Amino acid sequence: MSSAKSSLREAFIATTPVMAGYIVLGMGFGVLLSTKGYGPLWALVMSGFIYAGSMQYLTIDLLTGGASLITAALTTLLVNARHLFYGISMVEGYRGMGKKKPYAIFALTDETYSLVCQDAHPTREERHRYAFRVSVFNQLWWVSGSMIGSLLGEIIPFDVTGIDFALTALFLTVFIEQWLSTKDHASAIIGVTASVLCVMIFGGGNFLIPAMISILIALTILRCVRKEDAHE
Repeated sequence: MSSAKSSLREAFIATTPVMAGYIVLGMGFGVLLSTKGYGPLWALVMSGFIYAGSMQYLTIDLLTGGASLITAALTTLLVNARHLFYGISMVEGYRGMGKKKPYAIFALTDETYSLVCQDAHPTREERHRYAFRVSVFNQLWWVSGSMIGSLLGEIIPFDVTGIDFALTALFLTVFIEQWLSTKDHASAIIGVTASVLCVMIFGGGNFLIPAMISILIALTILRCVRKEDAHE
């Protein structure tokens, strides 16, 4: 088997666990989008250019709720702010990637980042090739799931009650897994506390942006305090 085919097969196998989750979540997104009156073309364009599971689900509410451009922009920035840190950590890893670099940066989702970080190929060229192919496969799974869901939503009438909870369930799973895997729960406690307080103050429909700003401020203060303690 040639090196190129071996690398392609390796990337495909590595992304199969992601495929299972992306296709199911993508189908949920596609079905939900279809029930709101947006057809397969919308699903294809959103999955192709937004390519952010949480933001795509939120975009449905933004589209149907008549949200302003400023609200949409701020929500997108805050929801996907974690990707700024992913990108910074991959500056050296993607250096010298050439024409593939812009797409690799765009396609750096949570799951793709996890797979790329685990890469142990000996040469930079092999790492770049693997990262690019993992990125392509993962987006292919997400786009495929979205299109399948959208087409099914056009053909079969669905009761979508609870489908929009799929992403919430995913975040809860990630939250619990991270809670169990670390002894430091300060950031998790800050996140939950700030969210609950903002729901109580601003209401369920307006709490997201204030909550994320509050969390960002609280985590920044926590980081500064810990740095001062470490220097003492």
